[in-house]
This record gives sequence, structure tokens and C-alpha cells, in this order.
Amino acid sequence: MPSPTSPIGIFDSGVGGISVLRAIREQMPAESVSYFGDQGHVPYGSRSLEEIQSFSEAITRFLLEHEAKIIVVACNTASAAALKYLREKFPDVQFVGMEPAVKPAAEHTHTGKVGVLATPATFQGALYASVVERFANGVELFQSTCPGLVQQIEHGNLHGRETRRILEEALLPMLEKNIDTVVLGCTHYPFVIPLIQRIVGDAKRVRVIDPAPAVARQTGRLLEAEGMRNLSGQRGDVRFYTSGDPEALRSLLPMLLGEMGDVAEVKWSNGHVVR
Repeated sequence: MPSPTSPIGIFDSGVGGISVLRAIREQMPAESVSYFGDQGHVPYGSRSLEEIQSFSEAITRFLLEHEAKIIVVACNTASAAALKYLREKFPDVQFVGMEPAVKPAAEHTHTGKVGVLATPATFQGALYASVVERFANGVELFQSTCPGLVQQIEHGNLHGRETRRILEEALLPMLEKNIDTVVLGCTHYPFVIPLIQRIVGDAKRVRVIDPAPAVARQTGRLLEAEGMRNLSGQRGDVRFYTSGDPEALRSLLPMLLGEMGDVAEVKWSNGHVVR
């Protein structure tokens, strides 16, 4: 049975969820974390609903087998496709998911025009449609799927020519429409916030919304309510699992997280995750 010293389980299609992990480490440094990057299947954005649900269920089972006390679905695509499914499959497990930050964007925009960057699966999902219906009344949304951006970030290319080209193709037409807010609807995208800010320029006064701190706060609230916060005062450990190349992930950790951790390779076998 999980205890307050058990780890928080986090998963994403790749390294994107490390943006959420980073926020959790800043807010709750005593918490240990098990992080699963399904890099063997990245990106999720172009995959079917059934595939994403199947991957998400198997990863959740793996993290629960490793004593995770809460599961953070640190992937907008997986949240859109599988969060409801996971809560039905695991009714006794607390889940925290990602939701495009349309609500705070709509509340803070002055021009009434907001840009949203996300994957095709996120835009097509019922979760996004529900958020827009509830919170975006009177706000004009401009959407871009930023094709190829996730792959650039997976390779650690946060500032290169191709990454800039992808972002300029998404953002420059939005700037012409007078957006003053950009919603990051994919957990990979916070890693290119410095590049986004250079593209939009200080004079534009464009606000970029990173959802990771809010997700970390919600995780802390749920743990607190269940009496499952780790209050030991010692810094927790982070263990990484990847279905891709462990050396590639290990090499990205200093840049993306600012710290190292154990990285173990896992394999997919008949729809299950095995060590």
C-alpha cells in the first residue's frame, strides 16, 4: 500500500512531462517521483484514441506496481484521450491531468484574442471542446498544431533554426491578429518559452501561460487532502523509466530539469510494460 513516502507517478509520451516534474520539484522538494517517458511511442498527438488509452492504462499499472501514491498524466494528449478512461478503470486512484489553460487566458486577455498551441489529438478531444465552451465566450482563439515541434524538443533542440521556424509559422500569423496571450497546450512546449518570448518580442506584451505550476499545486492539494504529503524535510529521489533510449534521456536531464536521476529502460511486450 502507498504511504506518504511513496513516490508521485508521472507519465508523458516523452520528455514533455518533465516540465510538470520540474514544477513539482520546486513546490514539493521532499516528494520522490517515478517518471515514465514513453519515448518508444512518441509523439502521441497523431495516434488513435484507443492506442493512447491502451498505453496510458499499461503505464498506470506499471507506476502503481512501483507504489505510486498518485498519478499525474503530464501529457495533454493523454489527458484528452484517456483521463476519463483511467478514472473509470482505476476508481481508487487519484489522477491529475492536463487541461489547456483557456480559462486563465480568457480571464486575462485585453484584446480578446488568444493563441493556443497544442497537438491535433488535444484539439480534437472532448476535453478541449468542453473547456472552450465553458470559458472562451467572447474570446477569439487561434490554434496551431506546431507540426514537428515535439520531436525537436525530444532531441533537445530548444533554440535551433528548425524549432524557430516551426514556432514562427505558428505565432507570426497569430501576432498579426493581435493576440496578447499564448496558451501552451502540450507539456513539451514550456521548454521553448524563451524562444517563444524572443519571437513575440517584448513590445508585443504577449503573456505565455505555462500550466505546469498549477498542475503541481493541484497535485499537492490532493495529497494534502489524503494525508499523503511527504513532510520528511529531506529531498526526494527521482527515478526515470523510458521505453526509448535511456542514454538519450539521461543526456537531456541537466538541460530540461537541472538535475540527474536514475534512468532505467523498459520494454513493451504484448501491451504491457516490463523491465
